[in-house]
Amino acid sequence: MSDEKSNEDVPVIVSDGESADENNESSVANISANETVQELLEKEKQNTLDCEDKLKHVLADFQNLSRKTQSDIENGVNAKIGEFMIEFLKIYDDFERAKQVLLEQNIDDGLDSILKNMNSLLVKYDVKPIDALGEIFDPNLHEAISVICDPDLDEDTITKEIRKGYISHNRVIRPTLVEISKKTKMNQNE
Repeated sequence: MSDEKSNEDVPVIVSDGESADENNESSVANISANETVQELLEKEKQNTLDCEDKLKHVLADFQNLSRKTQSDIENGVNAKIGEFMIEFLKIYDDFERAKQVLLEQNIDDGLDSILKNMNSLLVKYDVKPIDALGEIFDPNLHEAISVICDPDLDEDTITKEIRKGYISHNRVIRPTLVEISKKTKMNQNE
């Protein structure tokens, strides 16, 4: 039995003429190469995922910056329009007062056409008057400069508009100057 060869010593015949030892070395080399390729492939997959993640973050940052820039531009334009409108409204107020004086003298046709043109300009730039008379005082829209005591009215009811206020693009560009009511106060001596 010592003449019998073990399985390790038995040569395996390969179709292309290689011996079993050469075939085993080739298989080990192929397995090692496959493992290396798999490792490289996994690294590249991870690298691709990392790059996609970074790209998504950069794209989100760009979109946020774009929105913020657009908002800043709109706010800047609206602020400049607001500044222009404040100056314009001073002139408009002068015409309103002149019209009141001239109404008493029945000479108002010329001023009506000027005011009509000014009103169309206000509409064009989305400048709207704040309706205040009879409303409850709102410090965001109104500026109280006078108080009257009237027990018949609700507290802080606007009784008189002294100067019109205006809103443009949902921003108050000038608050309405108003007179408000208070309930009659009790004497502090009583």
